[in-house]
Amino acid sequence: MIKQKSVHLSVTQLDLMRVLWREGEADTKTVCNALKKTLAYTTVATLLKRLEKRGVIKSTQRDRKLFYKPLISEEEVLTSMVSSLIGTLFKGDSSALVSHLVREEEINKDDLEKITDLIKKGKQS
Repeated sequence: MIKQKSVHLSVTQLDLMRVLWREGEADTKTVCNALKKTLAYTTVATLLKRLEKRGVIKSTQRDRKLFYKPLISEEEVLTSMVSSLIGTLFKGDSSALVSHLVREEEINKDDLEKITDLIKKGKQS
């Protein structure tokens, strides 16, 4: 996978990428059919071409079809987008993000216990 400094994807771009991450490689029709929302084939083709121009995916031609495969992992995109969120909305303070989620009740009790366990394990390392 290619290391990217910063990757920001729209919800629709993420949907396309999730198909490619799951499939490993897919043509436009396969991506189109795998999406939960209905998008025109030409729209999906355009979005894939744009992702390719950004260096997020790569295409290869076989049997007169273009097949796309991801050049960046889901984890890399997640890390980049969360870092950007924290930097932009919380001025780099990740504890402010967690505090906001708890205060706004965006985290249920079970998830909060899991987070607490992760923090404890992190302190032990």
